[in-house]
Amino acid sequence: MTTAATTLAAAPPQTILNRIQSRQARIGIIGLGYVGLPLALLFAEEGFPVVGFDIDDKKVQTLAGGRSYIYRVPHTEIQIAQQRGLTATTDFARIKDLDAIVICVPTPLDEYRQPDLSYVTSTVESIAPHLVAGQLLVLESTTYPGTTKEVVVPIVESLNACGCKVARDGDLPAHPIFVAFSPEREDPGNDSVARRDVPKVVGGVDAIATELARALYSTLFRRIVTVSSPAVAEMTKLLENIYRCVNIALVNELKLLCLRMGIDIWEVIDAAATKPFGFQAFYPGPGLGGHCIPIDPFYLSWKARQWGFQLRFIELAGEVNMAMPFHVVSSVSAALNSKSKPVNGSSVLVLGVSYKKDIDDLRESPALTIIDLLQAQGATVSYHDPYFPVLEKSRKYDFQLRCASLDNLGAYDCVLIVTDHSNYDYNQIVQQSQLVVDSRNATRGIHSPNVVRC
Repeated sequence: MTTAATTLAAAPPQTILNRIQSRQARIGIIGLGYVGLPLALLFAEEGFPVVGFDIDDKKVQTLAGGRSYIYRVPHTEIQIAQQRGLTATTDFARIKDLDAIVICVPTPLDEYRQPDLSYVTSTVESIAPHLVAGQLLVLESTTYPGTTKEVVVPIVESLNACGCKVARDGDLPAHPIFVAFSPEREDPGNDSVARRDVPKVVGGVDAIATELARALYSTLFRRIVTVSSPAVAEMTKLLENIYRCVNIALVNELKLLCLRMGIDIWEVIDAAATKPFGFQAFYPGPGLGGHCIPIDPFYLSWKARQWGFQLRFIELAGEVNMAMPFHVVSSVSAALNSKSKPVNGSSVLVLGVSYKKDIDDLRESPALTIIDLLQAQGATVSYHDPYFPVLEKSRKYDFQLRCASLDNLGAYDCVLIVTDHSNYDYNQIVQQSQLVVDSRNATRGIHSPNVVRC
């Protein structure tokens, strides 16, 4: 038995450990979005009583009606989970009745591309007064190393109404709260790896918190990777996503060179991918999207500056990827010019607005930046995406657009492929359109003088 487990056996947290192992622990999930809702459903599937918390009353009411607001989560999963005891609420006072609380709230960038922890801090401020001794609190939101200890722990201890203190190694308070960090590892649209097969990384403020978090997540995931601290777990998530960011930036930059040289970058990547060692294929696109990969480099570079360190390599990768929507719009302009048409006054249909194919997720989607840039140049922009009937107001944009029909593609001066959804008939799109600009290589193998690949 490990040291942490030995400590548990003689300490008050043995009660919560027993409740976790017997599936009687009451679980709270805060933030019922693309990470929190699927996690709540997993716990419900294992038989745990689960309470979901969200400040969005519309989400809570939708779940109460047995309906889902996430495309990949069918209504039936919500209804089955409700039969197993899943409930949703906006009332944080219910926190006191739980054994373990998991925070899954957004961590975006602010207008200056600096970390915006307002969702995390406001959440912890809301729940801290209701926390009671013996509870496990886990942060899953992607953030910079040090957030759990430097932000979450002080708020918990300063606002807790019961005088509870966070347990630290070598110091088990009379009324302890156990705090850990475990980064979410979501990949929307990936059906090749079962969620339970994705290893779960956990790092607690003390050994007991690590052991409790390990026990909690081991009920869901087949492999748990424990690390020595929350900071290690926080850095692990950043490394995973910055690795992707840097490699995508590499192929994006090579794509720009290959376009000038008349070389097909996609053919190059496919050929390189035949090497059975030392190479992993990454693919270029119109820019990065999703909550993590476009965000994480800036979280880490911000933290690095506090230590007098500049992450020049990582910052450059972020700049390359951020420039790709501008490249796409420039390519649209050049393609229209070849038809003796200016961008100003031209009608452009954007195909696909989600940040990757076959998902209903708009977070940081390059399509939104592209639409904004085209509108700024005077284009009349429409869009089509089977996952979004309307484009409503977001943190950055307020387009007020409705999904257009695909019945009359020839009426547009340009059809721009931004997201290559599988249910698009690209042969038909090319045949019916005056001009197609393809930023995803979706028309590969289709030969037409009206197709421009960018």
